[in-house]
Amino acid sequence: MTTTLLHLSVDLVAAVILAYGIYARRHHRGDLACAYLALNVGVCVSVAVLLSVSTASALGLGLFGVLSIIRLRSDSISQQEVAYYFVALVLGLVNGLPSADWRIVAVFNVLLLAVMYVADHPSRTRGPQRRTVVLDTVYPDEQTMLMELRARLGGTIVRHTVSEVDYVREVTVVDVRFRPDTAGVVHGAPAGHR
Repeated sequence: MTTTLLHLSVDLVAAVILAYGIYARRHHRGDLACAYLALNVGVCVSVAVLLSVSTASALGLGLFGVLSIIRLRSDSISQQEVAYYFVALVLGLVNGLPSADWRIVAVFNVLLLAVMYVADHPSRTRGPQRRTVVLDTVYPDEQTMLMELRARLGGTIVRHTVSEVDYVREVTVVDVRFRPDTAGVVHGAPAGHR
């Protein structure tokens, strides 16, 4: 019982660091930070309880049941946010194993948190930005559309893909990768705040 409580405590600390120390401070989304924390603690507690059952098949069925209810469909999320979900899940699984050596668990916790800290560090996001832009007209030629995208985004278009053209509503939906101009201003607002 003491080992289980130690693992749960370590998990809670790691989950709070991941959700609120790294993610929420960088992305300012408390809703997803809360989801990461809840997912992590839920998985950790489920694994710890399921491991107290004597048969391995019960553990397998229980884990399958727990993981099958996790759905990421409710909101459109980025690949970056999927990575946070995955790390929260893995932290919960690793910390939920009370029979594992606590030193190995601690190393895995530090490793996972360090990877997310470095991989999602703001200094690594200086490359092209991505936006989905809904233009309020259908463009007859690509150059005119690119000029409009440059004007709206205030940067150099690196890549673009037209994902939808609707002649009835007269809209064009474009997935755009662009580099903001060094001035960093788009129609009076800082480029990062649109």
